[in-house]
Amino acid sequence: MRKIKLMELLEQPFRKPTPLQLIAQELADAHLELLTAETGVEYAQSIVDYNKTRITRLNSRLDIYKTYDAGQNK
Repeated sequence: MRKIKLMELLEQPFRKPTPLQLIAQELADAHLELLTAETGVEYAQSIVDYNKTRITRLNSRLDIYKTYDAGQNK
């Protein structure tokens, strides 16, 4: 392993990145954005599932109360 000189360390932040470094950084960014988007999709799907279940439950309760109310009004 070679030793890094102090001047190399000081110059490093000011060097222009190579095309390979830019591609690697852009690819890493794309992976992070994909993970974020997938998290959003999972969250949205859970909200859709929750509301479908809720609607089914409320419709069932509504049917019960309609039946009960119809029996009371005879």
